Amino acid sequence: MANPGEKHDAYAVLKLRDFRLFISYRFFITIAFQMQGLIVGWQMYELTHDPLALGLIGLAEALPFISVALYSGHVADRYNRQRIITWFSVLFLLGTLLLFAFSYEEVMGFMALGIFPIYFVVALTGLVRAFLYPSTIALMAQLVPRHLYTNSSTWNSTVWHIAAISGPAIGGLIYGFLGVQIAYMMVVLFVIIALGLLLVVKRYRNPEILQVEPIWKRLSSGLRFVFKNQILLGTMSLDMFAVLFGGAVAMLPIFAAEILYVGPQGLGFLRAAPMLGAVIMSFFLAYKPPAARAGRWLIVSVAGFGLSIICFALSKNFYLSLFLLFMSGLFDNVSVIIRATTLQLLTPDEMRGRVASVNSIFIGSSNEIGSFESGLAARIMGLVPSVIFGGSMTLVVVGIIAKKAPLLRKLNLRALK
Repeated sequence: MANPGEKHDAYAVLKLRDFRLFISYRFFITIAFQMQGLIVGWQMYELTHDPLALGLIGLAEALPFISVALYSGHVADRYNRQRIITWFSVLFLLGTLLLFAFSYEEVMGFMALGIFPIYFVVALTGLVRAFLYPSTIALMAQLVPRHLYTNSSTWNSTVWHIAAISGPAIGGLIYGFLGVQIAYMMVVLFVIIALGLLLVVKRYRNPEILQVEPIWKRLSSGLRFVFKNQILLGTMSLDMFAVLFGGAVAMLPIFAAEILYVGPQGLGFLRAAPMLGAVIMSFFLAYKPPAARAGRWLIVSVAGFGLSIICFALSKNFYLSLFLLFMSGLFDNVSVIIRATTLQLLTPDEMRGRVASVNSIFIGSSNEIGSFESGLAARIMGLVPSVIFGGSMTLVVVGIIAKKAPLLRKLNLRALK
């Protein structure tokens, strides 16, 4: 435990070599994921000009993600986490090489197969993410002492969001000026750099399994743990429904092309704006971590996210839209850091993979299901009304959870350490 009277060191966790290497891996692999997401989205828009086709990208990624999420958590607690991360990063690399090949009309009968090869690789990406997420979260907790969990969550979020700013911006600019093939090859380069960093992290053994259980019981144990804990269930539910209804990212190619008229270059900046807000908030929270009133800040921040999305839907000005997306990222990252810290503090070491996999179902898949919901709603209601509806539903969910989860409202992170 840290000495309560000791001065807070915002950079304490960065002094740990393996943590620095590992978040550097996360930085480059996140750039790769974000670049690929933007490239696929714009490529699909150019091929179809259909909001539902953009939404189906999310569904194609979410279905395999959800279908193996509980099993991937079991795998993360049972087998070496670094090996899992390494092999599934390689699988992501192979998927990107397939997308590069499919970007040529002459390759593998692309014209005859239409857009289905792209959806296939997106589904493969969902499978990769399903196995990477619990192993990544569980391994990160092994790299740092318990009293630095809040600090590590903050810097992990900071690095992730800096990468998530860089990825769309780089992807949009390269796609716009150099074309889709060069953009995909840059994704390949970033994955190779990430793998190089991961391979020099010291090997860590998984915590010892204290109790032998049937596999079906191990698969469901993470679900039981979360649903019995009002704080964990409340934080995950808030983020899940906020992203499910309030996320406008999947529709940004249409906003960029048909409302703001800024093309793929502008799309890169629109995708990066929420991440910039998140990075600035991360630096602020590194010095002023959300602790004693974490529950209240969580509820207020998710409500602020919903309001930002509603205002974004109404904007017709590119710079105002950038600002509103920036604000949405600023609010969103408060909830991200509080949720990540709570997850680390409340989860036993031997269950981290399984509980992280449940969290991934709530949070990670909601991005992709939210993309499908956005595309379907835009097809039915129209683009702008659908985004306004989503932001409004986020506010409704905040009100319901704030009322139904009193322990979440009173959440004090200091009391959990």
